[in-house]
Amino acid sequence: MGAGAHLRCRYGSPRYGQTVKKTGLTLLALLAALIAVLLPAGPASAHAALLRTDPPAGSLVEQAPRDIKLYFSESVDVVPGQLRIIGPDGRRAERGEPKVTGAEVVIGLREDPPRGTYLVTYRILSEDSHPISGGFSFSIGTVSSTPTVPDGNGEAEVDPVVKKLVPAAKYLGYAGLALMTGPLMLATALWPARLARPRRLVWSGFGLLAGSTVLGLYLQAPYVTGSGLFEVSGSDLSEVLSSKYGFAGLARLAILLAAVPFARRVLAGTAVRSDQVLLGVLAAAGSLTWPLAGHPSASPAPPLTVGVDAVHLLAMAVWLGGLAGLAAYLLPKGNERELGAILPVWSRWAGWAVAALVVAGLAQALIEIGTLEALFKTRYGQYVLIKAGLLAVLMGVAFYARKLIALARTNPLRKLVIGEIGVIAVVLVVTALLVQTTPARTAIALPSSRDLPFSATLTSQYFRVQLELDPGSTGSNTLHMYAFTPEGQPIKVEEWGVSIALPAQGIEPVDVPVLALTSDHATGELTFPAAGAWQLRVTLRVSDINQATVSQVVQIK
Repeated sequence: MGAGAHLRCRYGSPRYGQTVKKTGLTLLALLAALIAVLLPAGPASAHAALLRTDPPAGSLVEQAPRDIKLYFSESVDVVPGQLRIIGPDGRRAERGEPKVTGAEVVIGLREDPPRGTYLVTYRILSEDSHPISGGFSFSIGTVSSTPTVPDGNGEAEVDPVVKKLVPAAKYLGYAGLALMTGPLMLATALWPARLARPRRLVWSGFGLLAGSTVLGLYLQAPYVTGSGLFEVSGSDLSEVLSSKYGFAGLARLAILLAAVPFARRVLAGTAVRSDQVLLGVLAAAGSLTWPLAGHPSASPAPPLTVGVDAVHLLAMAVWLGGLAGLAAYLLPKGNERELGAILPVWSRWAGWAVAALVVAGLAQALIEIGTLEALFKTRYGQYVLIKAGLLAVLMGVAFYARKLIALARTNPLRKLVIGEIGVIAVVLVVTALLVQTTPARTAIALPSSRDLPFSATLTSQYFRVQLELDPGSTGSNTLHMYAFTPEGQPIKVEEWGVSIALPAQGIEPVDVPVLALTSDHATGELTFPAAGAWQLRVTLRVSDINQATVSQVVQIK
């Protein structure tokens, strides 16, 4: 796949041809397995999404709840001061500090709240260190005017400058890792004694990686809180440093500091075997700091995805960094004898790096994409397609490089290696954007999707009723109702009653015929002639004397 992996005439040998054929068949088998597994794959978790609330969004309840509960798709942390309840009087209505238990957030509601519509807004930090913001409304006793409700599953609002700098810092970190790892590996075992070792390249990598990590730790504060670049407080930074993201960044800096003496001995040519082994251990440990604070840590199988992502990252660093060392030092300065000894070894290294990239990339695609629909219809999937296209270009470059090697034309080959480095640099840009994007499997399954039917659960003192309205748009709709006790057990309903109204357009309540399918399940056919905020009222009589009415505002589009 890489030009550096094809720099020896042995690539034209029969044995190499058999190896290429076997590798090609293996990759085709892996691709077929990928397609087969993608089709039936189910949902995964990463980039938290709001699944439901209690009271339900848009609902009308007769009695004020003691607490407001939000249920997310994964464990979350709250951003201090960013969970609010605004009452119909415009005053803050939350009580005490919010409580977080895994994926559940509980906000207390003040005592004796006034009747009307309440707005709940939130800004939380998902398990993969990305902030998510949104809100919803509900009403107590009656519906009143309320501020506009933001999208409950959208990305958090981020300062435009911060939004651009976050992926830029990640890109510089990846570039620094590559410039440090690849040349150090070359200097460890493949460097001619007469040539100066790649000190500038390696220390530039160290500097880029350390600087990007420090910048990333600082940027995480305004990224999470939504503040400006220079509006960061000491408490904001303290929150970041005590988080999982902060721990990963500080660990990376500590590992970099520990690696300095070993790298100095390698670059001075005085390193012993133990130095090389310890440097490799530090490199493996450092590669884990990226996935531990990103999407892989929030997947259904964190140990697997964290390990796969670390392998993917190290393979990239070895390949790109090695090509940079070849292009900057060995190819222009090495003689034919030296290159004849170096390139066969490097070709094996690059071959293993490319194989690791392919296998790890397939595993990541299986976990983070899940379906062919998610591959083509989400931004994450589209970035993956772009990345795959760029890698296909690299494979074409490598094929052309083989022809140049067979003809012993080294000058065009050197230019080709530089071109390959340029394409891989673009791949790093796409990778930096990928880690800031909601994984495709999660994005395609968000409950805010317009393709999903409307669903809500309403509660009274006598019963709980689950509503499912399909498709939830103008024209004919089917309503299903399932009745339960307040504790969640099925309950026998003596009489069902449903009506719909659109007060904003003067449409008075219209009774809807209801067919009882079982004692706790009924259905009805509704027609919404116009879009708007329709009021759906459900009345259930569960005994001779116990009856109650619950209401739900349904946005029909």
